[in-house]
Amino acid sequence: MLLPYFQKDLPEAGVDEAGRGCYAGPVFAAAVILPPDFFHPLLNDSKQVKEKDREQLRLVIEKKSIAFAVCMADAAEIDRLNILKASFSAMHRSIDALPVKPQLLLVDGNRFTPYQNIQHHCIVKGDGKYASIAAASILAKTYRDAYMLQLHQQYPMYGWDKNKGYGTATHRNAIEAHGLCSQHRKSFNILPAQTKLFTN
Repeated sequence: MLLPYFQKDLPEAGVDEAGRGCYAGPVFAAAVILPPDFFHPLLNDSKQVKEKDREQLRLVIEKKSIAFAVCMADAAEIDRLNILKASFSAMHRSIDALPVKPQLLLVDGNRFTPYQNIQHHCIVKGDGKYASIAAASILAKTYRDAYMLQLHQQYPMYGWDKNKGYGTATHRNAIEAHGLCSQHRKSFNILPAQTKLFTN
């Protein structure tokens, strides 16, 4: 059972990311402010929710949240900053984009770069504990999956419609056969020895 809020006095936003461990594509982050009485029986950490249920939840969250925003950091930014800093950058952008300013942030994980002067709490496995973080995890995941489906049209050889950029055997074999493209995270050192760099 997810907790509806951390405290009741201040408007709080749940913040989470999706795609941190992928070989390719952006990392997405979402920030969500839910009403204190929000409840949905399917809401949970996005990794524990079936794809069709995630899509249903996305619509409910977008409709019933007080505010939400989803932003990303692309592969080039990940390579420039490193994946952790790029994740925080995407999180900050999502908070920036909220039409309602929160006064407390609940951040999934154990590290976070402070955002302006807003108090934050890092909560390990928070997407399975607090509704607002779970909602953020659903939005980050569904928006990222949709984005990877678009990229799949441009780079069908990597199977991103199925693996979403994660390092599956199919994806690794495709990298060995075709090399890397501009959407791959070069800083992840994923290029096998003697494999070419595909730059289109």
